[in-house]
Amino acid sequence: MARRSAFWLRLLVLLVDLGMAALAYYAAYELRTRVPIPTRLYLAPFAVYTHQLLIHALSVGVTFFALRLYHTSPGGSRIDLFYRILSAVSIATLLATALSFLSLRTDQGLTRGLIIYHWGLSAILITIGRILTGWLAELVRRRNPERLLLVGTGEIARMILQKTLQSRLGYRVVGFVDGAEGPAEVAGFPVLGTQAELGRVVQEHHVDEVIIALSDASHEDLMSLVAVCEAERASVRIFPDLFQIMASEVAISDLDGLPMLTVRDVALRGWKRSVKRAMDVVVSAVGLVVLSPLMMLIAALVRLESRGPVFYAQERVGLDGKPFPMLKFRSMRVDAEEHSGPVWASENDPRKTRVGSVLRRTSLDEWPQLINVLLGEMSLVGPRPERPVFVEQFRQVVPRYMERHAEKAGMTGWAQVNGLRGDTSIVERTKYDLFYVENWSFLFDLKIILRTAVNLLRGDRNAY
Repeated sequence: MARRSAFWLRLLVLLVDLGMAALAYYAAYELRTRVPIPTRLYLAPFAVYTHQLLIHALSVGVTFFALRLYHTSPGGSRIDLFYRILSAVSIATLLATALSFLSLRTDQGLTRGLIIYHWGLSAILITIGRILTGWLAELVRRRNPERLLLVGTGEIARMILQKTLQSRLGYRVVGFVDGAEGPAEVAGFPVLGTQAELGRVVQEHHVDEVIIALSDASHEDLMSLVAVCEAERASVRIFPDLFQIMASEVAISDLDGLPMLTVRDVALRGWKRSVKRAMDVVVSAVGLVVLSPLMMLIAALVRLESRGPVFYAQERVGLDGKPFPMLKFRSMRVDAEEHSGPVWASENDPRKTRVGSVLRRTSLDEWPQLINVLLGEMSLVGPRPERPVFVEQFRQVVPRYMERHAEKAGMTGWAQVNGLRGDTSIVERTKYDLFYVENWSFLFDLKIILRTAVNLLRGDRNAY
């Protein structure tokens, strides 16, 4: 039933994409006719352009199918979806323009403005169509959820279970599969068998998707589990372990025909570092100017509630493992660590002031770090900095922990927007930080900033 629903939903998405592409072409025609930019232009009646409309719409469908935009899984980011749609629309526009020039007469008015307007409107309207069909797909999946089985019962499997239950991805967790001596249940969900019985469990419980959450499984074990799932026609996803993150640093090259494995230099260099720094300077400078009235109000409230400094400068470890003073609005008593020493903040921490509780819950206490960003001590996006005492502890037990310091610390980061904030698993947080360091791009930074804004508006349950 779930597979049949998925087929009809994909067909609907295809029809909506084609419809939105056609609508974008008509809107581009009207826009180019009515707006004299770059110059005033009198186009032929729209009936002349119906052939081009069909070519552009079909080019969108073919390109989207080739780029597997009809095979997306639930739970993906809308920002990532827009990036993929923009890239696919760009390719489709080039393809359609080439086909139009080859197949149409030269007097049928294919103008540059019409092409540009159609390109931009297609990206916008198709994204809107995908959001609308996404809402419909969410309703369908709620009524007919895909049956999900988790392989493994450790910390990773429990984290995936929590994410699945909190989200609206349309999954129904049927249970777990574990080793021969695993627990009988996990968080109220039954353990249905051992890994050797995976095929039987998938078949008996009509499982649609399997997520393998085994951080210590060998490649042979993983391949065996995948083969069993494919034989039962269940889709498979594998949660990456530290080895896979390490392997992502390796590129294949050759030395005069002799194959070599080259370890990539993942740190930002050259123009990439300049682009990131330019964005930091512009955004932090504008942010300090725009937010200064509210920051003065917050400073006054902090000072009125309790005696002591408005700002709290705490030593953190940043780029290349060097310490720097990270600024925050003071949210705790002045003597907060006089007896306890350096400890993690907790949800109901008695050391917080009343104003401080609000500031930490809304992350307003972090705004002074825009000064750190402007001074070059931090970046808008990057691994969150830790205190030296915790860094010394983590480097002893977490593989590759110090490699996260290959880039500047950030006000927000990839780990934070994925819920790994505060007193959460430092091992998992390190995985996300390393992924960011190894895969930086301007669009990646923009995505993290947008997701941070969305999380703040929704309220971050780990912000305390």
